[in-house]
Amino acid sequence: MYNTDLPNRAELPSNKQLLRSTVIAIIVAAVLLVTIVLPAEYGIDPTRVGRVLGLTQMGEIKMTLAEEARKATEAENAQRNSAQTAVVQPQQNTATNQPTENNAAAKSDEMSVTLKPGESAEIKLEMLKGAKAKFEWTTSGGGLNYDTHGEGANKAFISYKKGTNVMGDAGELVADFDGSHGWFWRNRTNADVTVTLKTSGAYKSIKRVA
Repeated sequence: MYNTDLPNRAELPSNKQLLRSTVIAIIVAAVLLVTIVLPAEYGIDPTRVGRVLGLTQMGEIKMTLAEEARKATEAENAQRNSAQTAVVQPQQNTATNQPTENNAAAKSDEMSVTLKPGESAEIKLEMLKGAKAKFEWTTSGGGLNYDTHGEGANKAFISYKKGTNVMGDAGELVADFDGSHGWFWRNRTNADVTVTLKTSGAYKSIKRVA
């Protein structure tokens, strides 16, 4: 009734042949995992073949971007939690609990940092709530990704401003709460970039924290 010829037993692969094919497939998969998948996806390169092929660099970039996305998510969650906490906190009216820019002597500083490709830096001003500081930062060699933000007690966090591939910014930073307020830069170019920051105003201190 059917014209299709069924294979006879002699034409079927033996158990030994099937086992050998399975072993070969496992070995090939393991080799591809170690030399291609791990370097390209996670920057893990035990054989160094991935770096030669340019896959490790791609994996390292992916992992860096994933870490930055994780930190950004944590920062947003912290800022949201801080805002929710601020709603229920009682208002304090005493002069000691409402510091102003007059509580800190006016300062003037200038700092420069050179970042290699992929490197980052963070400079913070220690400020009281309501204190003001004028700032200007410029770059030479290319633009930088940046985030101007503040961190305080009880996981308080605020992001004032951010940008990508920017060669400078200027303005006045007003502290939203007691804590450290400043700038984070990361060099995503293929060359060294130097950032120079000038600040003046009512802050307690300035320092590079990362």
